[in-house]
Amino acid sequence: MTRQVLLNNIDHAALKVAPRFGADFGDAVNQLPVFPTEFEALQREFAIFFRRDEEDQLQAVVLLGLDRQENLYLGSEGWRTRSVPAIQRRGPFSISLSQRANDPDGRPAPMIHVDLDDPRVGDAEGHALFLPQGGNAPYLNEITDVLRTIYEGLELSRPMYAAYDALALVQPVAVEIALGEGRTYTLPNYHAVSAERLSSLDGAALESLHHAGFLAPAIFALSSLANVQRLIELKNRKLSGATDGPVAGAGA
Repeated sequence: MTRQVLLNNIDHAALKVAPRFGADFGDAVNQLPVFPTEFEALQREFAIFFRRDEEDQLQAVVLLGLDRQENLYLGSEGWRTRSVPAIQRRGPFSISLSQRANDPDGRPAPMIHVDLDDPRVGDAEGHALFLPQGGNAPYLNEITDVLRTIYEGLELSRPMYAAYDALALVQPVAVEIALGEGRTYTLPNYHAVSAERLSSLDGAALESLHHAGFLAPAIFALSSLANVQRLIELKNRKLSGATDGPVAGAGA
């Protein structure tokens, strides 16, 4: 159950939120949807693949585990990574399009909402959202940046993936992972940026992708595939019974 309300500095002047992560907050999953606006940060730690939905539209995901409800990057104290996908970093906050009063353009604008039923909301030990004089506190500024990443990423995704499809840049890929003692995983229905296809594009196609801001995300997604090896290492550590390492920078 959720109770989403429009956030404002009058009704929620004293509201605090604790940024917590774990299975109870949806972090124990083996993949998460991600957005082109965060590829640069995420490609340093996660492998970025693509799935196709029922309408054959692409959606980028990061691969987090090999079994159901397995996030190999999640430790007992939170994410053991410097970056956390925006869909989870947002916590109990979301964006909704609302009509602003006296807006001369008459266009809906993205507004921040908060789920008052989320257990992280109202925690006395949490971060303040507003300063005493009414301005945004640093934590709310961070959340605003996260929500902007999601909102702008959604806006960018459809034209970018359409361009990739037009150039056949994203291809089906066989994700076959071999672990110790002969244990293997075959992950179906994944796609990835094709290094061969990207290298074969002519100057005009590359210029078109670059001008639209689509080339860099393709390169980030391609380079991220080296992180599959890190995933294998984490899985082998888990199977061997190794304990969690230290948690690195999993803040808002």
